[in-house]
Amino acid sequence: MTMILGLVAGMLTTIAFIPQVVKTWKTKSADDLSLGMYVAFCLGVSLWLIYGFIVSDLPIIAANLVTLSLAITLLYFKLTYNNKTR
Repeated sequence: MTMILGLVAGMLTTIAFIPQVVKTWKTKSADDLSLGMYVAFCLGVSLWLIYGFIVSDLPIIAANLVTLSLAITLLYFKLTYNNKTR
């Protein structure tokens, strides 16, 4: 039951990033995204991912692996789209 709770919680917090990724990709604008926030967030999620591997916790590993990929995508958009508009 604990693992199911962790997987559902991780899934919900992870899918919360999908609308932002889709919107940023469609509009090709990342002006409203904070570079500092996404750099700090990616570092934090990376540490959670490492922690998940250390303690062998599947919900932590799965959620943070997907979240990190979505956050890195937004970080990439922030760096790419902002440089094109300047």
